[in-house]
Amino acid sequence: MSFEDIVDQALAMLQRRGRVAYRTLKRQFQLDDEALEDLKTEIIKAQRLAVDEDGEVLVWTGGASTPPALIASPPPHWEGPHADQRMGGDTRPAEPRTSDAERRQLTVMFCDLVGFTPLGEQLDPEDLREVVRAYQRACARVISRFDGWIAQYLGDGLLVYFGYPLAHEDDPQRAVRAGVGIVEAITQLNAHLGQERGLQLAVRLGIHTGLVVVGEVGAGTEQEQLVLGETPTWPPACKESLSPTLW
Repeated sequence: MSFEDIVDQALAMLQRRGRVAYRTLKRQFQLDDEALEDLKTEIIKAQRLAVDEDGEVLVWTGGASTPPALIASPPPHWEGPHADQRMGGDTRPAEPRTSDAERRQLTVMFCDLVGFTPLGEQLDPEDLREVVRAYQRACARVISRFDGWIAQYLGDGLLVYFGYPLAHEDDPQRAVRAGVGIVEAITQLNAHLGQERGLQLAVRLGIHTGLVVVGEVGAGTEQEQLVLGETPTWPPACKESLSPTLW
């Protein structure tokens, strides 16, 4: 196999997986240290299709000339539910904007409130808004701790990606831990809501992992990053209610 063939196959693997360890590349293509350095130089500097992470991993950037560390810096934007999604109170990944769609292995989480319609009938609209925002903030804080990305706020629902725009080898585990953390956060929120409003919230969670295509959809200025495939359409919303006290 020529060096050019190795580069092509390594790029295909990297694009498919999002992240590849150098040890994996050495084993897969039987590279010595010098050949590995040549491969890194070609992919990172010549092709500009990946960046180095901690001297151990290649991270796919899809041809972006700006490293993910810069892409992930929080842009100045309106104060809304997304403003509460912070990484330990500091930053969160900026919403990605790329013109080309890409295939990714992704874990998708959907979370919503149980009995939201009766809740809306019970509360004044302004009170309902405050309850929903408190629920969204509690979820966002947990999700950000595990590098999840809240792709959409859908009323009382949250559509969350683990593995995009930042990919990790343990994204499914991160999603599960985030789900447990959300249930715990709602339990703490209920202590406050119970005293102030006599309310107890419960959430439903669905998690699925699989291959997707992610890219921009829409027209003109009305565009957003959307994930397509079987993965985000499963489960058929969330059939089981998960009581915070019984999780």
